[in-house]
Amino acid sequence: MGNTLIEKIIMRNIGADKVAPGQIVTVNVDRVMIHDIFIPFVAEKFKEMGFTKIWDPDKVVLIYDHLVPASAVEDIRHFKIGDAFVKEYGLTHVHRNDGICHQLMPEMGYAQPGNIVFGTDSHTITYGGVGCFSSGIGYTEMAAILGTGEMWIRVPETIKIVVNGELPANVTSKDVILRLIGDLRADGATYKALEFHGSAFENMSVASRLTISNMSVEAGAKAAIFAPDTKTAEFSGVPLEDIDWIYGDEDANYCRVMEYDASDFEPVVACPSQVDSIKSVAEVAGTKLDQVFIGSCTNGRLEDLAIAAKILEGKKVADFVKLIVTPASRQIYRDAIKAGYMKTLVEAGAIVTQPGCGLCCGRAGGILSDGERVLATNNRNFLGRMGTNKVEIYLGSPASAAASAITGEITVPEL
Repeated sequence: MGNTLIEKIIMRNIGADKVAPGQIVTVNVDRVMIHDIFIPFVAEKFKEMGFTKIWDPDKVVLIYDHLVPASAVEDIRHFKIGDAFVKEYGLTHVHRNDGICHQLMPEMGYAQPGNIVFGTDSHTITYGGVGCFSSGIGYTEMAAILGTGEMWIRVPETIKIVVNGELPANVTSKDVILRLIGDLRADGATYKALEFHGSAFENMSVASRLTISNMSVEAGAKAAIFAPDTKTAEFSGVPLEDIDWIYGDEDANYCRVMEYDASDFEPVVACPSQVDSIKSVAEVAGTKLDQVFIGSCTNGRLEDLAIAAKILEGKKVADFVKLIVTPASRQIYRDAIKAGYMKTLVEAGAIVTQPGCGLCCGRAGGILSDGERVLATNNRNFLGRMGTNKVEIYLGSPASAAASAITGEITVPEL
């Protein structure tokens, strides 16, 4: 019997010849990420536990992204506590306003193939897009890791997802993961790993794979991971021969196998107010919109902005509709300017904000009010997520979002 990809990472980390689903193991943590919302609670719990030093300050990344720029006076407290923690314990990797944590971690090489990484946010699962076992934890667990460098986990079962063939031109990775969430349901992968196989995934860019991993947590997944390839090696700046051991064996014990033909996929949306309430864009086409959002750690990457710019080139955003665009990082912002995407988006009528979490987490940058409806490219459409609890949130791809911004209603994209 072979091993799943996630089992291989755990085995190498702890020096074991075999692990099995359900087994409790203690792993050596390669990197952790703390963002600005949680740093006060992590700092308090760390001291409460009696720790006086961090196990390895170089392995800790603190990122200010949810609360910048501050939209409430209370936000300043988080900055002050975070800055004090940095000075007291000698943290060396601190990012203020450089972008969203889940973009920066793989983009800047903090999360590497084969690593085990934890972060104080559920979408830490994103880094599986580069072959990393990454998962979200609470501030108590994070404080314990800071003091010990270790974390206990239960080895998860793995669901193997296979998609072969070529996706239709107007279908993106966002449509694929939304369809998968709809099939799995919101609890269908609870504390399980998702492992992706097939030519459709092999043909995807690393950015698209990050989108898939990012949203897998909406089905309850503990991890969502791709076997690294030449694209991964180039993106992460590591030799392929150093990471070619990271793959799932054909005879591994998968608790479930889901197989698809890529040509069967179509543009879809998650309807208010559950991420697994999936319908085709064609079914809800014509639904009037007040706002469109392109951004977040799910779809604020360069290829997303490129798709939006291609659709919006020479067009205008519909009257009475706000199109808000938020690049996922400062580097992506710069690259989008250089490529001309930002010029195209601004000329079409888009409002461009600084990189950060802002609107996705309902903090700033375009929150909505009672009775308003938005089509957004982020990862959650729960009640109250992007404004009041009477806002209707549809989730879709950057292509669907851009096409809908032109018409002012949900529209099937053409590429």
